[in-house]
Amino acid sequence: MQYVKCIVDYCESLGTFPLRGTKRDDVRPGLLVTNYRRRVVIAFSVGAEVVSIIGIFYGERDYETLLQSDLSDDNS
Repeated sequence: MQYVKCIVDYCESLGTFPLRGTKRDDVRPGLLVTNYRRRVVIAFSVGAEVVSIIGIFYGERDYETLLQSDLSDDNS
């Protein structure tokens, strides 16, 4: 449970430093990703006043394919 709390705290800290991630417009327009302890990928976007967490992926999950298919489902 402590590990999950640490991930939540890390996500909340993105509001203070939202542009610290790596841009991944090749996966999804406006997407940024960052890592937590090298095992978790946090995908997010930054708006004018809001940081939106798009997904949290553990381990070797193929977040790129998941986010691309999610975006194409939204456009259907």
